[in-house]
Amino acid sequence: MPVQYRISGKGAESIAGSIEEAISAGRLAPGDTLPPIREVAAQVGVNVNTVAAAYRLLRDRGAVETAGRRGTRVRDRPATTPRSLLGLGVPAGARDLSTGNPNPALLPIANVRLPAGSHTPVLYGESAVSAELAEFARATLTADGVGADHLTVTSGALDGIERVLTAYLRPGDRVAVEDPGWANLLDLLAALGLSAEPVRVDDDGPLILEMARALRRGVRAVVVTSRAQNPTGAALSADRAGALRSLLAGRSGELLVVEDAHCAGIAGTPLHSLAGSPRRWAFVRSASKAYGPDLRLAVLAGDRRTIERVHGRLRLGPGWVSGLLQEIAVGLWSDDAATRLVIEAEERYASNRSQLCAALADRGVAAHGRSGLNVWIPVTDEAVAITRLLNAGWAAAPGTRFRISTPPGMRITIADLASDEIDPLADAVVEAVHGTGRRSV
Repeated sequence: MPVQYRISGKGAESIAGSIEEAISAGRLAPGDTLPPIREVAAQVGVNVNTVAAAYRLLRDRGAVETAGRRGTRVRDRPATTPRSLLGLGVPAGARDLSTGNPNPALLPIANVRLPAGSHTPVLYGESAVSAELAEFARATLTADGVGADHLTVTSGALDGIERVLTAYLRPGDRVAVEDPGWANLLDLLAALGLSAEPVRVDDDGPLILEMARALRRGVRAVVVTSRAQNPTGAALSADRAGALRSLLAGRSGELLVVEDAHCAGIAGTPLHSLAGSPRRWAFVRSASKAYGPDLRLAVLAGDRRTIERVHGRLRLGPGWVSGLLQEIAVGLWSDDAATRLVIEAEERYASNRSQLCAALADRGVAAHGRSGLNVWIPVTDEAVAITRLLNAGWAAAPGTRFRISTPPGMRITIADLASDEIDPLADAVVEAVHGTGRRSV
């Protein structure tokens, strides 16, 4: 505990607020251990149960986590800390490949213009999903083998995943997630009080034996990325998808399967979906990565009960996703110029991934990047590799953001790499990885 910070408060809420304020201000850093409950109770003069309740509040809000015998510590990405305080601190002049962003020059949303008077106003009580969007979504999802009888629209992929999970799960429930996996999803589970059950992945997706183990441990839900898995670029192969469908379909009870399809259009690999297996399922297709992160819209398909629950909860909150956004999305999906730009982006990303992975392989460094925007590189020591790479002028994302129990690694976003940057970047990665004392495996 930093000496300049002292916990204060007399009730659970005020004690939790005191700790949250320290996290937000940076006086408590990610990884810092909170004092034992009895020590805090004696310090502020309250019952130990009050402090225990405060710590539970902080866990429920995604600010801290219990680390067994190591006690309670601030999460690596606490929900109460501004993202600006969690960055790498990339120095001026360094090439930032840590963001996970698409290439701004290849986003169709940059060219969107709505002609005056072209939008039909949406009023209270009208359908939450525009007829045009529903028609387009049903056609494209059906063509991909995803059942689309029941649809709704959410404000992006993570919003859709959250709404599906909260429709069925309660704090303490276990959720099987990919390891390494999407950092924002891990943050969300912590904020919801859900327990992440790690499932290792290879280039073809979640390992079958790992998923079977997670099911035996009693997970209530499974979240799988069908393509462009973040951070590894894994994509479900036909064989792996078939094996997972068989495994999941054989589960009795109310197991929920959520499929994240955030990179449609630019993934670079065919879709092999798990949609429809088992009885409770949801498929979330986001427009953000291909068309622009500011297009906060995702189409959510699923079984009737799941979509009804999500749609019903939406009515009690925002009501619906803006009809203007839906109109923009349909316009982009139907526009020839936008389609050509998305195709160009997919080709560029695929070329960058394959060139970087090949360049690293030629230099004796293993890398993974089957689909999507990123390449994952196993390393022996993340801190050393990231620091060496940064000193060479390249910023990558440390793997600790994405890992639960898998070995170290780092993520490089390839979206806006130029062809003449591939070899210098590969040389820098070799020095960073081999400088840890061992070759990458």
